[in-house]
Amino acid sequence: MKYTFPKEERLCSHRLIGVLFSKGHTFHLKPFRVTWMRPAQDLPSHLQVLMSVPKYNFRKAVDRNLIRRRMKEAFRLNKHLVIDNLSIAGHQIVFCITYTAKEIVTFDLIQAKIIILLQRLIEENEKVTG
Repeated sequence: MKYTFPKEERLCSHRLIGVLFSKGHTFHLKPFRVTWMRPAQDLPSHLQVLMSVPKYNFRKAVDRNLIRRRMKEAFRLNKHLVIDNLSIAGHQIVFCITYTAKEIVTFDLIQAKIIILLQRLIEENEKVTG
């Protein structure tokens, strides 16, 4: 498995983002909020992800970019947990990870939480599958 984060795995479609936030499922795992759903149409990849750091928590773009970079790196290193499961089941998922804490946390903590978050995402997907 390649540990990359290509364009096909990034959620860029404004229409799909709107549908995600209006009809998607949500769960919280401090310091993240995850909104996810299964798309109606086929995607170029098994998953597409959007990472968000709100401006009202971090006014400086430098801080937002630092957190977003840490989130992307943690996801890139651990995305195989979800991709393996989705490829076996033949499902596709789109989701948004929103950083909700008011302070900047270390990369180690972000990576540990991302791993737990991805495992929970697999469980939530299996619940919906039934």
